[in-house]
Amino acid sequence: MRERIAIIDGVRTPMAKAGGILQEISADTLGTHATRELLNRTGFDPAEIDEVIFGNVAQPADAANVSRVIALRAGIPINIPAYTVHRNCASGMEAITSGALKILNGSAQVILAGGTESMSNIPLMFNRQYVKWAAGMARAKTTGQKLGQLLKFRPKMLKPVIGVMQGLTDPVSGMMMGDTAEVLAREFAVTREEQDEYALLSHERAIAAADQGLFEREIMPIPLPPKNDTLVESDQGPRRGQSMEALAKLKPYFDRQAGTVTVGNACPITDGAAALLLMSESGARKRGFEPLGYLKEFAYASLEPERMGLGPAYATAKLFEKTGGSMSDFDAVELNEAFAAQVIANERAFPSQQFAETYLNRSKPLGELKREILNAQGGAIALGHPVGMTGTRLVLHLLLELRRINRNSGLATLCVGGGQGAALHLEVA
Repeated sequence: MRERIAIIDGVRTPMAKAGGILQEISADTLGTHATRELLNRTGFDPAEIDEVIFGNVAQPADAANVSRVIALRAGIPINIPAYTVHRNCASGMEAITSGALKILNGSAQVILAGGTESMSNIPLMFNRQYVKWAAGMARAKTTGQKLGQLLKFRPKMLKPVIGVMQGLTDPVSGMMMGDTAEVLAREFAVTREEQDEYALLSHERAIAAADQGLFEREIMPIPLPPKNDTLVESDQGPRRGQSMEALAKLKPYFDRQAGTVTVGNACPITDGAAALLLMSESGARKRGFEPLGYLKEFAYASLEPERMGLGPAYATAKLFEKTGGSMSDFDAVELNEAFAAQVIANERAFPSQQFAETYLNRSKPLGELKREILNAQGGAIALGHPVGMTGTRLVLHLLLELRRINRNSGLATLCVGGGQGAALHLEVA
């Protein structure tokens, strides 16, 4: 990029497992909370925002173009446009990079970008049989026609289509996301014990970070309906006292016979939202802002849907094509923990000469993905993965982590359902 994009500040809501403490709060309300708090913290005049962009995957039926709903409810003037982006798990990053491109091409100076998801509120749907039957009932005019249609009813028609399960299933490969993790576990010989060990580490790191107050800067408390007299102030996912013994008791969830992926070594389905304020580096300087950090460069890549968990390796390779960099450039890495098997597969792919030559068309490997700087405060296995929000959270947390450790350069990356990957190079100075 010809100029870095300044990330002035950011904020996120706490995260909670779907069906849990945030289940009564919609995706647009979560996003509204984050947007209002961001504007309050920065003191930025919302009338100076050129556009609002939010990532969201499970588009709410009652809040079409959820970004516009968020903007209006957060008090952003009615004349400021907004649109929603969807790149599955990278939607929160897509909002940032779409905003960055608008700033770089001169069509905007200030963008409010974020991501939101209420996986609690992904609906149950009627199946095709019931829809067809109900349409027949609606068309029936006479009593005889109505009785005839009524006799065609079968109880099995009421079997619901579970929206979240359908959304987590790739229609091209026919695999659920957990099945793709099993593919990588086999390809990279990742054992069940290794996956459980990684999951335990994620919980331990997240608990330690929470106890040290390391999430307080990024999390805003949000009130619980209906009375709004109780605040949720912290993430609900990390488990105190998690153990290898407890993880070992869990049965494989996707491949019941020979699998290794369980609900314990995979990320939970989660609710949450995050928001960032973006402008050019020169624009931030003119306005007198001291940004939280900068987006230096980014890349998206694609691969087979059934191997989607390797998206970070493919996207990072493409990022290095732009920057000429290597993994030694980074002082911290945030790689979304969709599944422990997927993270470990990337740990093995990144330094592999054979993988680089066979799959990345590179003469040398990407470099080591060092665990000591990887997800240092835990990741999605403990914290959760609200699919439309995660990309934004990774960027926010990585910048704060770089500032905490007094280092400059970091990589935020994730895999994307459907066979894609995203990688962002971030700096704080």
